Amino acid sequence: MSDARLHLVPVRSRQAKDFVRAWHRHHLPPAGQIFAVGAADETGTLRAVAIVGRPVARHLDDGATLEVTRTASDGTRNANSLLYGASWRAAKALGYRRLITFTQEGESGASLRGAGWRLIASRPPRAGWHTPSRPRLDHGNDHVARFLWRAP
Repeated sequence: MSDARLHLVPVRSRQAKDFVRAWHRHHLPPAGQIFAVGAADETGTLRAVAIVGRPVARHLDDGATLEVTRTASDGTRNANSLLYGASWRAAKALGYRRLITFTQEGESGASLRGAGWRLIASRPPRAGWHTPSRPRLDHGNDHVARFLWRAP
C-alpha cells in the first residue's frame, strides 16, 4: 500500500480484535491478550496492530515468555516490522525475557527479519486438534507447516 510515516499508538483490545477481523488473511482474533499496540499514519489512521499474549503452546508458557499471537496490516510498508520491534521493547519493559511468534509456510518472514528476529525452529504440519473425545472445528490453519521465531 502506501509509504506512510508511522508512529506507535495504544490500541484497546476490542479495537485490535476488530482490526484483525477486518485485515488478517487466515486467522480470527485471539481469545485473550496481555497487550496490543498499533501503528498509525500521520493522519491518525490505524494501519496495523499487534496482539501479544501468553504462549498458545502450554510447554512454552513458562511465565517469562510472551507470544505475538496476531499481527494484521492494511498493507502499509514497514508497519509489521515497527510493531514486532515495539512488542519486544514492551515485553522486556514488563519483565519478560522472551518473545516468540509463528509464521505459516508461504509467509516470507520479511517483517520479522526487518525487526531483527531470528528463525529458531520449523514445525511440520499437524493433522488438527479434533479427536472423537474432544471435537474441534478446523480453523483453516491445520495441515500447514509453521516456523517459530524469537525476538533478538
